Amino acid sequence: MATAPRSFKHQKLTSSVIVNVALILICLIWIIPTIGVLVTSFRNSQEIFTTGWWTIFPHRAYVDSGVIHIDPNVNLDGPISIPGYKGQYTFDQLRAGVKASDGHMLTWYGNKRTRQVDVSTLKWVGFSAQLTIKNYTDVLSSQNVSYQDANGNSIIRQGDNLINAFLNSVAVAVPATIIPILIAAFAAYGFAWLKFPGRKFLFTLVVALLVVPLQIALVPIVQDYTKLDLNGTYLGIWLAHTGFGLPLAIYLLFNYISGLPRDILESAFIDGASNFTIFTQLILPLSVPALASFAIFQFLWVWNDYLVALIFLGSKNLVLTVTLANMVGEKGQDWQLLTSGAFISMLLPLAVFFALQRYFVRGLTAGSVKG
Repeated sequence: MATAPRSFKHQKLTSSVIVNVALILICLIWIIPTIGVLVTSFRNSQEIFTTGWWTIFPHRAYVDSGVIHIDPNVNLDGPISIPGYKGQYTFDQLRAGVKASDGHMLTWYGNKRTRQVDVSTLKWVGFSAQLTIKNYTDVLSSQNVSYQDANGNSIIRQGDNLINAFLNSVAVAVPATIIPILIAAFAAYGFAWLKFPGRKFLFTLVVALLVVPLQIALVPIVQDYTKLDLNGTYLGIWLAHTGFGLPLAIYLLFNYISGLPRDILESAFIDGASNFTIFTQLILPLSVPALASFAIFQFLWVWNDYLVALIFLGSKNLVLTVTLANMVGEKGQDWQLLTSGAFISMLLPLAVFFALQRYFVRGLTAGSVKG
């Protein structure tokens, strides 16, 4: 009789271990590249091109331990003997690096005229970080910035003024998140608790809009904006994001608001409260989890949006996504600048998510099951 419970506990423990190991692996797959990008954003350009980002942590690496000069009479076009080491090697092999029998790495330095071979020994190297915040100051500045490439050449670039782009993104994302939330909350309350002709048809129409790609609406909207002189204005992109975000917002908030206790609303009606009072005093406070969930969705979508911002704002008010895309085209080899700009763009979305994440799951699951 005791065998079955013990077997069940063993299976439960095994499944738990498998799930935890799988989750850890998934987290590592996502975290390790992110750590690499973060470390790269604090390294100088020469180190980025010569060593990997992981070299700042303790690791085994070949460390220079001496220099061997080759006799001028040795013919470099044939096999080359290295004094003190057995065997013969070609010039190309030495240029690529040859591991000797005693474990030393022999590497030819420069061209044939140098006749110099560097000897390296494999050793443990401790934490050797030469981190700098210059990359961040360079991308935030609008002035010329200079740095050296892998060959030691001095390069001068125009700063990307990410501070201005960051403020433009805030100016776009915050209103484009608040406006659709307020409109959707009113609409969801009406669909959930008010009776009016055509309610079901209108709600079905709203749900149907979820499957309509926003790309097919861009050209007509641009034509209308041109007539109304809204192209390149914040009002135009606020209205565009509001229209594109409303169907999902209404659907999510409807599921939540329709699941609120009916007794509370009926008591408020009996006490003489108006619909506006019920909405502001009861519905909004009780719907904070759903509002926060959609706020995360909408804010992240607007903040990371490139297409809508490029079409409706253009070059008048560059946001972060457009500025970063321009950096990729102009500074495709300047990894230290690209990684710094990427992490600057992540700061505010991470802050918003961690501030509202306690409401996230509650807002998504509420109203999904009704008894």
